[in-house]
Amino acid sequence: MHSVVRNAHRIVVKVGSSLVTAEGRGLDHAALSRWAEQIAALSGQGKEVVLVSSGAIAEGIARLGWKKRPKAVNELQAAAAVGQMGLVQAYESIFRTHGLHAAQVLLTHEDLADRTRYLNARTTLRTLLALRAVPIINENDTVATDEIRLGDNDTLGALVTNLIEADCLIILTDQPGLYTADPRKHPDATLVMDAHAGDPDLERMAGGAGSSIGTGGMLTKILAAKRAARSGAHTVICSGREQNVLLRLASGEPIGSQLVARHAPLAARRQWLADHLQLRGGVVLDDGAVRALREAGKSLLPVGVKGVTGEFERGEVVAVVDTEGHEVARGLINYSASEARRIAGKPSGAIEAELGYMDEPELIHRDNLVLLG
Repeated sequence: MHSVVRNAHRIVVKVGSSLVTAEGRGLDHAALSRWAEQIAALSGQGKEVVLVSSGAIAEGIARLGWKKRPKAVNELQAAAAVGQMGLVQAYESIFRTHGLHAAQVLLTHEDLADRTRYLNARTTLRTLLALRAVPIINENDTVATDEIRLGDNDTLGALVTNLIEADCLIILTDQPGLYTADPRKHPDATLVMDAHAGDPDLERMAGGAGSSIGTGGMLTKILAAKRAARSGAHTVICSGREQNVLLRLASGEPIGSQLVARHAPLAARRQWLADHLQLRGGVVLDDGAVRALREAGKSLLPVGVKGVTGEFERGEVVAVVDTEGHEVARGLINYSASEARRIAGKPSGAIEAELGYMDEPELIHRDNLVLLG
């Protein structure tokens, strides 16, 4: 089995509640220190690491002296608010000892479904990584009730992996990896070392949630791997209690279960843009702009736009068509329809004079554009 982590440049690491909070007894500072030390070492190797950390609610429950996880949403939100303080404080002080800045980023699933907020979150995270800061991401449990009832950080980890186009998602859990059956009930169950993300057999063999502290069982991890694979990312599910697990994975050691994406990143991103999102409108290009996109792989600038159709907001997916009406590409647009109409046909240098500001010099950046046909 070749290691998907060894060659990964951008990695999302997700740690579960039971690991962060010593099975719910409050934050395990020794464990946090071990991960911070490993992430600092990976950063020293030139890798970019984002940490998706559970534990705010469990830490809040411990701080408030409650004996068990409450069921009332308002109490869970209060626990998240109290616990988030301890979680961020711990990570910030630990990463500082390694000369790294930690950055708190609270997200909800809505942030990643809404295209404007999607682009903003993507830009912020990429900027933090460029600054060599370590983003510590958690769900915004204090305000998002649906996430507490239905969500889990495995899914969030996959969404962040798609968002920043990470090469690999590492899900650290309290189990050695994915088994052919629940090893607590079936002693003959074997560890799945290598499989394809999205394989239906994986979902069939996954059991329910096994931890009393977290909300994500093995099935959510398998579904997270399937989601991460949409943008071409591979997933590793393994035990966070393995010594130096992140460094050993990065050195090529096979640990846990490796779920490999079937599609190359470009093919997966093409599929995502081409098939999964509704179109609210489009832009019509002159022949020169079409050639620049098709032959030179350029971003779409407003100067090449002859017309704008439909109504859309910044961050929505739009069709890019030629003068004959044939769709040549699709992408996430940086300006609303009304703004695009005002800057169509003008050079990027004129955007600020026309609108009073300039978010981006491109109408659609080539990273957010996929050619069709």
